[in-house]
Amino acid sequence: MAANLGQARERIQKACVAAGRGPDEVTLVAITKTFPVSDVRALAGLGVVDVGENREQELKVKAPECPELTWHFVGQLQSNKARSVVRHASVVHSVDRLSLVGALSKAAVAEQKTVRCLLQVSLAAYGAADAATGADRGGVGLSDVLELAGAVAAADGLELGGVMAVAPLGSEPDEAFAGLREVADRLRSEHPEAGWISAGMTGDLEAAIRHGATHVRLGRALLGTRTHLG
Repeated sequence: MAANLGQARERIQKACVAAGRGPDEVTLVAITKTFPVSDVRALAGLGVVDVGENREQELKVKAPECPELTWHFVGQLQSNKARSVVRHASVVHSVDRLSLVGALSKAAVAEQKTVRCLLQVSLAAYGAADAATGADRGGVGLSDVLELAGAVAAADGLELGGVMAVAPLGSEPDEAFAGLREVADRLRSEHPEAGWISAGMTGDLEAAIRHGATHVRLGRALLGTRTHLG
């Protein structure tokens, strides 16, 4: 694990140098989906401070065991799970619809905390395979981003943080992440505080960093191939 983390950090550093950016501009979020809390503790012992989960069921078990970490929720979120996610996570990367904004706001007010929200943007237009198979990776449509952003910015208990996306299957990552950067720039023109770009995973972090990613989400690079939960 230490070796994997070292290699991941080296990749991030090299990508930042190549892009003319400082390594401190990019935060590594360790995605621990399907891995035990003992692995989370091991990563924390190696200096990881940001950890992400895709499933509410895992988040609510692991987060209380490591409350000193900053927990990110990065998966698709049902509105009826919003209270649980808000209770345990400081950042939600997957805000993709107005109804979820309302659920998150209600939960944040009830929990008496402020949650940073990233808008998950659909980049399906950049992926031939996704378009052909219908395997959209999720997110708000490009034309609806600013409306959703306004709702988050106006909601009690929520803070608009920026955007998140997953490169579509079959896409050219540079093209997809360049498109995301354009969306992020438009968003910042109306909401200057929303400067985060959560993009890039194990296979495409270099492309994401070239196009301004501030947060990369790494699972396989740190922990290997995931097991499947039953």
